[in-house]
Amino acid sequence: MMIAGILCAVGAVLFLMRSAYERKHFVTEEFIIESEKIKSEKTFVFLSDLHSNTFGRNNEDLIRAIGEVRPDGILIGGDMMVCKGKQEVDTALNLICSLAERYPVYCGNGNHECRMNRIRDVYGGQYDEYKGRLLKAGVHYLEDETVYVGEDIAVSAIDIGEEYYKKFFVRKMKKEYLTKRLGEASKERFQILLAHSPLYHKTYCAWGADLSLAGHFHGGTIRIPLLGGVMTPQYQFFMPCCAGFFEKDGRYMIVSRGLGTHSINIRINNKPQVVVVKLSNKSIF
Repeated sequence: MMIAGILCAVGAVLFLMRSAYERKHFVTEEFIIESEKIKSEKTFVFLSDLHSNTFGRNNEDLIRAIGEVRPDGILIGGDMMVCKGKQEVDTALNLICSLAERYPVYCGNGNHECRMNRIRDVYGGQYDEYKGRLLKAGVHYLEDETVYVGEDIAVSAIDIGEEYYKKFFVRKMKKEYLTKRLGEASKERFQILLAHSPLYHKTYCAWGADLSLAGHFHGGTIRIPLLGGVMTPQYQFFMPCCAGFFEKDGRYMIVSRGLGTHSINIRINNKPQVVVVKLSNKSIF
């Protein structure tokens, strides 16, 4: 019994050490999407779920890795801070403002930003200050809004309501929910949708998103080969959409494993992820 206890203790220590290592060592992964709507090749970096994590002093390692990609723009999918009774936003602000000095940045909200905006008796005017500083830095801050990028891309971001983030329960989302908030999707341009939850790819496709970019699930916390992510923040288990690349009827969704953690501060076989999206016209190949 004593030996078994020692082995369990050693295993737990190794588990926590591995998790601590992974949380501070991100990987960059590339996805290529071809569409006849794209007139010239473009590269975007997609960041999600930073949750105030840092990689090097002032996130210099993360900024350097993004610079090596030489993107045409940065897409941010939300949850860049932790808002659960506290609101440390300086880490997120410093990173996003630094990126905005170098690239066009298009920023959507996750459930943590929306919570900061909604619960004013806890967070006061923190959301307005956060948004204001990003706007001043030149960030395209999208709250249920669409912006056109060049002549061939539309980027939209939706503030998904808290009812769609309930634990243990998946609420159905209809196409009309997106149309009411965002209007109609662009048909002529390649339509990108920043939608923090990956649960509603079918709805995003019905609305008209050519590419949906999501996060929220942190890759499933612990990833097991062949089985995928173990648990989501909504306490769902082995959800296929925890992370990865998905296609439905010629429309796509990329789900980032995110860059940070919060309540469940564990990552195993699940390094933080910088997503690189390369868009090109089919005729180029």
